[in-house]
Amino acid sequence: MRATRWFGRCAEDQGSVAIEAAIILPSLIMFLCLAIAGGRIVTSEAKIDAAAEDAAREASIHRTSAAAQSAADTAAAESLADQGIACSSTSVHVDVGGVSVPIGQVGTVTVTVDCTVQLSDLLLPGAPGVRMLSSTATSVVDLYRQRGA
Repeated sequence: MRATRWFGRCAEDQGSVAIEAAIILPSLIMFLCLAIAGGRIVTSEAKIDAAAEDAAREASIHRTSAAAQSAADTAAAESLADQGIACSSTSVHVDVGGVSVPIGQVGTVTVTVDCTVQLSDLLLPGAPGVRMLSSTATSVVDLYRQRGA
């Protein structure tokens, strides 16, 4: 008699698991997508920081402003590609004022890398489709950089 009473109660609750799953599952999926978006943004920021540092260092070893600008653009593009980050648009701004200081004096080169990261593939409702990330790095101009014309 006890087994019949217990089995009867279990049979009445069989549909409640499906309802609980239907209520909880969308929230769990939304939380997972939010965590993935946050992770993508954090790792992308770190990679863009590294690209800005690489570009600033590369620009700081050149003697002319044009060469420093070209080297910074190339270094930033190579660094982002090597790290596997795909920016839908990238811009590199270089302040090369410190390159033209006379040898023996200290100057600096500042590079800002802007990158637009796609988030639309996460299918997160209400989230923006893209996020603009920016990083700035400064490097001291190398006193022993290449000399010559």
